[in-house]
Amino acid sequence: MQIWDIAIVGGGTAGMTAAIYGARAGKKVVVMEELICGGQIVNASEVENYPGIKSISGAEFAASLYEQAAAAGASFDFRSVSGIEEQDGVKKLLTDGEPVLARTVILATGARNRPLGLEREEALTGKGVSYCATCDGAFYRGKVTAVQGGGNTALDDALVLSGLCQQVYLIHRRDEFRGERSQLTQVEARPNITILRSHTVSALLGEERLSGIRIRDLKDDTERELPVDGLFVAIGQMPQNERFHNLIELDRSGYIVAGEDCKTSCAGVFAAGDCRTKTVRQLSTAAGDGAVAALAALDFLSRS
Repeated sequence: MQIWDIAIVGGGTAGMTAAIYGARAGKKVVVMEELICGGQIVNASEVENYPGIKSISGAEFAASLYEQAAAAGASFDFRSVSGIEEQDGVKKLLTDGEPVLARTVILATGARNRPLGLEREEALTGKGVSYCATCDGAFYRGKVTAVQGGGNTALDDALVLSGLCQQVYLIHRRDEFRGERSQLTQVEARPNITILRSHTVSALLGEERLSGIRIRDLKDDTERELPVDGLFVAIGQMPQNERFHNLIELDRSGYIVAGEDCKTSCAGVFAAGDCRTKTVRQLSTAAGDGAVAALAALDFLSRS
């Protein structure tokens, strides 16, 4: 079987940046991605905080990264990886078919959207509950929607929906937003966005489809019902690293324990992007991690 120099699990910004660096160094690189390349940034309607690019859609940014990695010589394998094992000094990536063998591995698995954890949330997903305004916002044109969250994603979702919907409610459990001030200023200027601070969604209403939500005022603990056609959840992300716990150390939240050098507890395995322990998770830091992880993998290969 072919043994790759570098196998990268995850085709987001960190993973594809690592692929560019590894392939440009003349190594045999494969990117394992179970869905589509790009990661979470694909859902961003507009990216304005990446150095050197004044404005670009998330989809365009992801497509450009993919084309650059492919042109550099990286290969792409669109299968999921269920785990990693070590075998005679080689890493074996387990898939639903033939395993993939590699001398080094870069984990760039990102994180998935965090659910609210409410009753019937899963049953109503796709039937009024969504986690991507860019993907699903068009289905609610002219209707009433709500967004739960206080970070950049929630603010961006509210802005996207305000251009499509009759009314948008932005619900945040705190008084202060975590998102960028410039985005919040835009949200506050939109006449069809109503901001509900110190509130949270406490229940989902409706049988076959979402017909409304129950919201709780966290200051006086009162509740009221709000008729909405759609609810967009943007309350953060969760790592997807449980499948690797046999080989690498994870923290209590499930993130891969790795510092700024992107080295994990297992020699030859590196972590890049939102999947690792870090305080700042931005597009630029994901790209930085991808470069660092690839260079660390190259150094490991040179010493092996």
